[in-house]
Amino acid sequence: MSVRLELLKERDEEQFIKDNQYAFKYGAEQYFSQSEMEEQFEEEGEIISRETILNSIHHKGKIAYRILDDEKPVGGIIISIDNNQGDLEIFFVNPSCHSKGIGQAAWKEIERIHNNIKVWETVTPCFEKRNIHFYVNKLGFHIVAYYNEHYSEPNVPEDIWEMFKFQKVIK
Repeated sequence: MSVRLELLKERDEEQFIKDNQYAFKYGAEQYFSQSEMEEQFEEEGEIISRETILNSIHHKGKIAYRILDDEKPVGGIIISIDNNQGDLEIFFVNPSCHSKGIGQAAWKEIERIHNNIKVWETVTPCFEKRNIHFYVNKLGFHIVAYYNEHYSEPNVPEDIWEMFKFQKVIK
């Protein structure tokens, strides 16, 4: 395994979007029935919309990376940085590559490249048990908030799933 990160190039955006949508849909399919899936779609047939991904890629201050394993694209990461605070916006690994250490190796690269960041934060839907395990048990994040109908994040639409907020303090 030879995992590295590469800044996302414009010519790779379309495949990045498709790969991201596939990975997110795969995760939801592990939890929701077919009829429940349709309620989760941001756009027809997709858990995460093309517009959401494009906004993350092109929004000022965001940095998008492709995850490469042996020079083949296997995932992606989008982060934003504000001084010494990092926000993990999107992180996905192709489901065929799960449980091979690729995500963990990619995250180590993020921390190495952005070694000035003292606090990282991210959120994930409560149904994403693989993500919760990954962030807490593999990457060392801690759950710091539970967003739901009684306690919401100001930047998250009210109709979105219940979510956990994670934080990792770098010592």
